[in-house]
Amino acid sequence: MRICLVGSSKKFFSGISAYTIVMANAFAEQGYKVSVILLRNLVPLFLYPGRARVGKEECRIDFHPDITVYNGMDWNSPGSWYGAYRFLQNQKPEVVIMHWWTSSVAHMQFLLAMSKQMSGNKFRLILEMHEVVDTLEEKILPIRLYSRLGGKAILKLCDSYTAHSEEARRAIINTYKLAEAKIDVVPLGPFNTYGKLNRGLAREEMDLYGFTILYFGMIRQYKGVSLLVRAFNKIPPETAGNMHLIIAGEDWGDDTELIPVLENSPYRDRVIFRPEFIPDESVPKYFAASDVVVLPYLRTCGSGVINIAVAQGKPVITSDLDTMSEYLNGYGGAEFFPAGDVDALCDRLIKAYDSWFINGVRAYRYTGASWESIVKKYEHIIAEMDKGMASAKCI
Repeated sequence: MRICLVGSSKKFFSGISAYTIVMANAFAEQGYKVSVILLRNLVPLFLYPGRARVGKEECRIDFHPDITVYNGMDWNSPGSWYGAYRFLQNQKPEVVIMHWWTSSVAHMQFLLAMSKQMSGNKFRLILEMHEVVDTLEEKILPIRLYSRLGGKAILKLCDSYTAHSEEARRAIINTYKLAEAKIDVVPLGPFNTYGKLNRGLAREEMDLYGFTILYFGMIRQYKGVSLLVRAFNKIPPETAGNMHLIIAGEDWGDDTELIPVLENSPYRDRVIFRPEFIPDESVPKYFAASDVVVLPYLRTCGSGVINIAVAQGKPVITSDLDTMSEYLNGYGGAEFFPAGDVDALCDRLIKAYDSWFINGVRAYRYTGASWESIVKKYEHIIAEMDKGMASAKCI
């Protein structure tokens, strides 16, 4: 089967960029003929919070050499849109899987979705929805309206939809009034492309000792990083003195509480703050050096960081959001706390420290979805679409 994926390029690098690469490679490894259309320039550069590193392409993972890539579509370049249309005409995919994560690319994705109506290549279109509406876009009325209208316009042209959890599926159905039978849950695949490093060497390089807590990933208000710092501040001094807290990830500036609560922390000297994009080669070091990964999200439709953490076998403390509970079901290293509850998070940190102090470093085995099982899930979705289309023709 010929399949085409549509996602973000490395230029405006994000978790979607990496996920597009890993997913395309997974389909290729299962025998599919894979092509990819990359959305290259997503927004005017001055509007992008991470503009300082745009174009550096610090992601080392890349597409399998057998995958044909169009790189890419630009938000302001009709010529590049036509190029993508011609690419689809030449590749003749039977199925297109399009990643949806931000409204800023809605016009480009709408044109791609329209192309199946305009051409003789009647591919089936699946929208993989990583978000309902981005929280930053939701706060700005014109963008919120554009997002809702653009999202609905694209959804009308799709044959099927996927979400990463049942919680996200329900939110998408309620927001966009989709037919329940047309949206399936396909969990995020594991980010197992990062190798594992020696813990001792990683800690020596970072000058760490004692129990180390890691928050990794983009710093956004809804990800609860300031909540984690407040919980860390409440730990008794005799315990905190044998701890480090690492916060590593690109800061988009909408968590206005973070810097004040960090600078006023009684344990400021115990916090390693790296508000910057972490290149691929450094990712394994942060996870190898840590004893627990903490993701105190206030909301989420899925998390690439949790995929890295479990692939690395790390203990995880996270909010009791349905999406996180669903994904971590059966993972022995998971601990949950009520979302937004600083005291409860503090208790979990102390509990994790006590376990580490008594039992030492522990690693866990990930038993969740594999990429092979995710490809099979998509095969089932495609087969069901084919059955529906065949039934419609008979009628």
